Amino acid sequence: MLNGTSILGTKRSATTGEGFYGINPATGEQLQPAFFSASAEDVDTAARLADAAFSSYSKLSNSRRAAFLRSIADALLKASREIIERAHLETALPVPRLEGELARTANQLRLFAEVVEEGSWVNARIDTADPERKPLPKPDIRSVLQPLGPVAVFGASNFPLAFSVAGGDSASALAAGCPVVVKAHPAHPGTSELVGTVIRECVATAGLHEGTFSLLFDSGIEVGSRLVQHPLIKAVGFTGSLKAGRALMDLCASRPEPIPCYAEMSSTNPVFVLPGALKEHDKIAADLTASYTLGAGQFCTKPGLVFLPPQDETSGLVEEMRRRAASLPAFTMLTAGIAAQYKRGIAQQTQANGARVVAAPDTIFGTAAALLEADAEDILKNPALTEEIFGPTTLLVRYQSREQMLRIAESLQGHLTATLLGTEEDLAGHQDLIAILERKVGRIIFNGYPTGVEVCHSMVHGGPYPATSESKSTSVGTLAVYRFARPVCYQNIPQPVLPEALRDSNQLGLLRMVNGQISRDAI
Repeated sequence: MLNGTSILGTKRSATTGEGFYGINPATGEQLQPAFFSASAEDVDTAARLADAAFSSYSKLSNSRRAAFLRSIADALLKASREIIERAHLETALPVPRLEGELARTANQLRLFAEVVEEGSWVNARIDTADPERKPLPKPDIRSVLQPLGPVAVFGASNFPLAFSVAGGDSASALAAGCPVVVKAHPAHPGTSELVGTVIRECVATAGLHEGTFSLLFDSGIEVGSRLVQHPLIKAVGFTGSLKAGRALMDLCASRPEPIPCYAEMSSTNPVFVLPGALKEHDKIAADLTASYTLGAGQFCTKPGLVFLPPQDETSGLVEEMRRRAASLPAFTMLTAGIAAQYKRGIAQQTQANGARVVAAPDTIFGTAAALLEADAEDILKNPALTEEIFGPTTLLVRYQSREQMLRIAESLQGHLTATLLGTEEDLAGHQDLIAILERKVGRIIFNGYPTGVEVCHSMVHGGPYPATSESKSTSVGTLAVYRFARPVCYQNIPQPVLPEALRDSNQLGLLRMVNGQISRDAI
């Protein structure tokens, strides 16, 4: 049963102040119960509990930490029916989509458990002493990654499970050895409480300090602002809009002790249609339409910019995309605010920035897909045309020459992805384009679409600003764990005092760098 109050270790916050409610975006129905925003005292309690938990949780053995992560995955699946039912009510996302998202959430927890259990991610390095070295003896120097401290995680509106309470940010922070305080997204508070309760019970069952996990509710931004400014919070994970992400970046940087803010924010994910792809324009039209309207276009990897060769070569593709867009039914957005912002974005692009409407059927209920068009010179003169519109729309841009295409690529800001559609011959002949995109995005895709993000060891879900606040990081895949750890060096420290990963015996069996050579052997 939902309680509507924040989870502060083993305790609950008070039901004070005016409550807020989850809303069914398909019907406008107000969902029970009321939820109550955390107070300033609640924020302080959660941060202090997390700090108190850090000393023991950060030193937890690899096997126990991995078992804890797996227990959360198992418990989420056990509670899947209740979680999915509530998530469907709060988001109107289809049940099969939510089932897949919950499975992904559990799988990424298990993937991090494997990484923790194997242990070599800590990047242990050992340079042994050489007392006979001239002119000066060489000291014994060893380094290993250590967890940062308590992490604040913000739930995302568009992924109520995989990027929220038990999502990638929480999973990677917990894997790194950091207690987590989650600020739940106000659009799906019931889902957040159900998942938070599951984690809280797993903390207790594992015998961990109660401050390992807390969950805070808020209908606005006040609680999140207080949380990231709390002196005991040492890092932030966020997925959301550029405006909100930038505000968090600034708050983190302006603290007396600045902390890292890992924010995934804004990306239009350009697609370059190369000449060899046009032989299959019907298939490209179908696949592109499916991608940019998937989930009502509410994916951070939605392809929002499509660059096309000159008009006489692409008229069939554009006409087929127009036909498909015009035939689509209205979409239900995640929230009324997102729907309103989508319509404002379309109006801004067409009325102020000069984009032309190729297809945008009228609709009274819900939100229509919109296919827009602009010329390459328009993009070069007005970069605002490349800004993200969160929703089911994409902008078609024709370039007149290879040189113009490369100029456009050079002009792009940072994005999560870039896609190239064409033949292998096209790819070989566009190495200059690929070289540009390597500096602009985190993932380059050939003959695929960016809305599929595989959770694996190699995945990079990041990119230069404004796609993210830190281009060297990723929020998906096991590389995400490195966001919440820092290297610590030990010089001439006796063996019994060293972290276990750095001891000569290597009883953990880690892959380590010893005097410049990679080895699992004891020294």
